[in-house]
Formats: sequence, structure tokens, C-alpha cells
Amino acid sequence: MSPAPDERDRIRAAMDRILAGHPEHSNGALTIVALALEAQVPRNALTQRHPDLKNEFYDKIRARGQTPDSEKRLRQQVRRLKELRVADAEETARLKADVEALVGALHQSTVENRVLRQQQVDAVGVVRILPTQPSTGPGH
Repeated sequence: MSPAPDERDRIRAAMDRILAGHPEHSNGALTIVALALEAQVPRNALTQRHPDLKNEFYDKIRARGQTPDSEKRLRQQVRRLKELRVADAEETARLKADVEALVGALHQSTVENRVLRQQQVDAVGVVRILPTQPSTGPGH
């Protein structure tokens, strides 16, 4: 199925309206979705049948010193992901420090437990006399 003969003309006219700030059928965003709505064509007309017009639209936006909305969103997402990456690295460092501290505490507890068990084994059969309090009462 070939595109309607005026499809390219409609896309170019829609580009001009959006870039002039006078959209008729879309919100005028600097996106392919808005361009497709403005031209009243399916989005895949720009992504599959007329990728040259899609690229031309983005080139015109950049030539005016603007950034396409999709690129703005991607840049914002990249910024958020970088912030998350830094936060994750900080959390990983804290968790590693916690693991080291816990391993140290576990090692110390294991050693103390071994010593106490050995003391218990060594003390089998030993009777110890506990000290008594001297009696201070009458009759003693």
C-alpha cells in the first residue's frame, strides 16, 4: 500500500504550523507524535514511510536552537539515572562497610564462643568453693 500522494505535503505543512507555533490538530509539542497528529497521519508514517521527514523535523528544531521534546525527556531521564547511580554507589559503599563490621563482629563472637566452650570443657570435675561472708551476728 503506497502512502497517499499528499501525505508528504501534509507532513511538511504540519511541520511549518508546529514550528510557527500555530498547531491546528495537536498540542504543538516538538515531538513526532504531535507532528503525526498535526498532519493527521499515523505515527508510523513518520517512523517507517517518511523517516527523512522525521529527521528533517528534528533538524529544523535544532537549527532554531531548540531541543526536541523527546530529546529533553531523554536528557532528563539520563540525569535522573546518573543521580540514582551515584546514590546506589554511596549505598553500596555503606553496605560494604556494614558487611566488614558484621564479619568482624561475627569473628570476634566465634573466637569468644570457642574460648568459653574450651573453658567449660577444662572445668569439668573441678569443684570450687565459693567465698563466704564472715558471720557478724550474735552467738558467733
